Amino acid sequence: MREAVTAYIGVGANLGDAAAQVRAALQWLNDLPQTQRLSASSLWRSAPVDADGPDYCNAVAALSTRLTAPVLLQALQGLETRAGRQRPYHNAPRTLDLDLLLYGSARIQSPLLTVPHPRLWERAFVLVPLNEVAPTLVDAAALQAVAGQRIERLEAVPLPA
Repeated sequence: MREAVTAYIGVGANLGDAAAQVRAALQWLNDLPQTQRLSASSLWRSAPVDADGPDYCNAVAALSTRLTAPVLLQALQGLETRAGRQRPYHNAPRTLDLDLLLYGSARIQSPLLTVPHPRLWERAFVLVPLNEVAPTLVDAAALQAVAGQRIERLEAVPLPA
């Protein structure tokens, strides 16, 4: 059996009841095979970045998984489909967006997957919740670099694992 890896997942939505979608997705992550959710951040509201539509609800989850990164990505995309995600154009508003941010210490560059996520360090809606669940991974300079981006906590109490 494969050794478990800690993976960090960005969770976001800005269509329908976005907060309910994010909460549901955080629960669904626990249902993935060979995977256990270790922790989840608070829910955060942020303005779309390089996109249009209403504000997003965002969170970050830490998982312990034995799935390979490509299989985990496929599973995440399956959850997006379950939530009714459609991709009519690049950066379209979405019912659910699940991004594989980090997969252990792996560096992956393929046509389907880049880890660490290529824009991880540019976005407050990822760094602020990631800092909640894994403060040793996010340094003060990274947070300062995104300090001008609007983000506010919606729910301070994360869901139980």
